Amino acid sequence: MKYQVQENCLTIFLPKELDHHNAEEIRREADYVIERSHIRYIIFDFEETKFCDSSGIGVIMGRYKRIYMLGGEVCAVHTNERMKKMLTMSGVTKIMQIYEEEN
Repeated sequence: MKYQVQENCLTIFLPKELDHHNAEEIRREADYVIERSHIRYIIFDFEETKFCDSSGIGVIMGRYKRIYMLGGEVCAVHTNERMKKMLTMSGVTKIMQIYEEEN
């Protein structure tokens, strides 16, 4: 996984498939960065992501809970139509803003 930290904001560049095979690694690494870098904002970048299962949704929800308790926010960028539908159906869009790219 690729991560970028700018001040108190963590951007997580999600893999092509966000599933049970890589969910634990993302969870572990993100939590480490959140603690060490005093993160208050997380941006999930879905640009490369083509698939997400319930484990992936769990990663997002778990990071949201951590950041929310710290008074922060979580959002998503570069979501394709399939990912938007998945995030909406799972209820994630009720807790997380999805930002569209402006042309």
